[in-house]
Order: sequence, then C-alpha cells, then structure tokens
Amino acid sequence: MIKYIVKRLCISVFVLLGVSLIIYTMIRLMPSDYIDNKYSEQLKMGQMDQEDIDNFKKMYGIDDNSFKGIVGGYFKWIGRLCKGDLGNSFKYEKPVAQVITENMWISFAIAVVATILQFLIAIPLGISSATHQYSIRDYLVTIFTMIGISLPTYFFAAIVIKVFAVNLGWLPPSGLIYPTKNYMDTFAGSLEKFGDIVTHLILPVFVSVILSIGGLMRYTRTNTLEVLGADYIRTARAKGLSESKVIYKHAFRNTMIPLATLLAGILPSLFGGMMITEQVFDIPGIGNIAYKALREGDIPFVMGYNMFLAILTVIGTLFSDIMYSIVDPRVKLGK
Repeated sequence: MIKYIVKRLCISVFVLLGVSLIIYTMIRLMPSDYIDNKYSEQLKMGQMDQEDIDNFKKMYGIDDNSFKGIVGGYFKWIGRLCKGDLGNSFKYEKPVAQVITENMWISFAIAVVATILQFLIAIPLGISSATHQYSIRDYLVTIFTMIGISLPTYFFAAIVIKVFAVNLGWLPPSGLIYPTKNYMDTFAGSLEKFGDIVTHLILPVFVSVILSIGGLMRYTRTNTLEVLGADYIRTARAKGLSESKVIYKHAFRNTMIPLATLLAGILPSLFGGMMITEQVFDIPGIGNIAYKALREGDIPFVMGYNMFLAILTVIGTLFSDIMYSIVDPRVKLGK
C-alpha cells in the first residue's frame, strides 16, 4: 500500500506539471489580458495611450506573448511555486493563497451540506427505483432524474429565484446577509447574522442538490439492478430472508462498492466552489471569485486556483482507489 501511494504521488507530480503548463499557455493566449480589461475605458477616452498600457504589461510581466515569452513566464511561475509562493493576485491585490483561504470556506459549507443531502436523497431513491423496476415509482424517479440532469444551472437557478424570492418572497434572492441590516457585536447579533446567512444559503443549496442527485440516483439504480440479479441474492431469497434484509443487508453493501469511485470528484468540489451557482446567487465564494478573476485575466490567481483544484483531484483519486480496495477486499492495489 505504501509503495503504491508513493508511486502514485510521484506520477502525480508530472501530471500536475503538464496541467499547469496547459493552463498557463491557455491563459496567456487569451485575446485580452488583465491590463487590457482594467484600462480599456481609459484608453478609449484618451486618458491613457498605448505606451502606458505597454509599460503596465511589462511591469506585470505579461508584455511578451511569443513562445519564448510564454515559456519564460511559465518557468518563472514554477520557480516561485517551488518556493511556496503562488504570487499576488492582479485583481484582488493580495497573495493568491490568502485569497483562496479567505473565500473557500463559504463554498465548503455549501458543498458539504449539498453533498450530504445529495447522498441522503439520491441513494434511497435509486434503491427504491431499482426494487420497483418499471413501476410508476420507477418512472417518476426517472423523470425527476432526467429533469435534474438536463436543466442548466443558470436556468434552474433563475426559475428558483423568480418563484421563491420574487413571486412568493419567502427567501432572499442573493448575497449572504441583508445589506441594509446592522448586526450588533453581541451574541444575539452574531446569532441573528448566522440565521440570515443560513436563510440566504437555502436556495443555492436547493439548486445544487436538485441538479446533482440525478446522476447519483441513476448510478445507484443501475448498480442495484446488477446486484439484485446476482446468484447470492437469489440464494438469500431462497433461504427465506425477508426482502428488506436481502436488499439492505446483502445488496446495499455491494451496491456501495462502485460508489466509492465517486469520492475522486467530491474533494475538489468541496473546496473548489460552484462557479455558476455562486455567480447567479452572488455568493462571495471561491467559485465566484475565480470566475471574476478568469474573466479579467488574473493570471496568478487563475493559476493558483487551478493548481489547487488539480492537487485536490489527485488526492481525491488516490483516496478513491484506497477506499475501493477497502470496501472490496478482492481489489488489490498494484505495487
């Protein structure tokens, strides 16, 4: 096991280098950069000339977009990364690591709650659908699943805001707190602020759960149907075991084995934020922050953020492989 982990980590270093090179090259080849976006209005109004723009680009190190300039810029970034320095964000004017640390926890809270609810809802529905195959229940679950898979995030979020925030007025449409409220610096004020934050996060969590449970439900249903057709399930039924014991004691345990592979994607999603959802609901999470940085060509932040996600993905994949070998002793990890 130790040899396998060390080997995977060594391979991951080369994978991360390849990912970072591709991302850096794509960002540098974007049609506009941070300086162009920041000073476009001043340039149009004649308050600045092209020489001023070129000087700013040289100061930020993004003046040369030739092959040599991109490669040189990449190796400068790698050199700082090896020293533990992700650089300073152009847009937020802070160290990239600080921006990520300050803004990822609200995204983490949303993702944790959404993931827990996703598993609590999707797995029972998937099992229920499989055990009642071709029934009305199965068809209803399938329709619900297809709706969740098919709807774009921004479209469904807009409908949710229109219905629950605008028409009914039950919940706030965006943000984390009410901007016009003054919260007292007391325990009661902190409690009131926390309650308002929870209220503001109900709709984003609802949208995330509805749009994510579809795939997991279908996955659980398919795995359950495969397990229910196995010989040991027929043997258990032949022994006179109740249907609930057959399903939840024997079938469910083996249904969970393939679900262990889903752990690879959970870790980056927990800390990486939900870019579209956070943008629609104007939540200052790491996903929304990253979207604004990408739109304005903030190279240091985009590189740091994507490397952060890449590292989490590598760790998640490794953790998924280890968990798969634990839940299924027949699987042996290679040395």
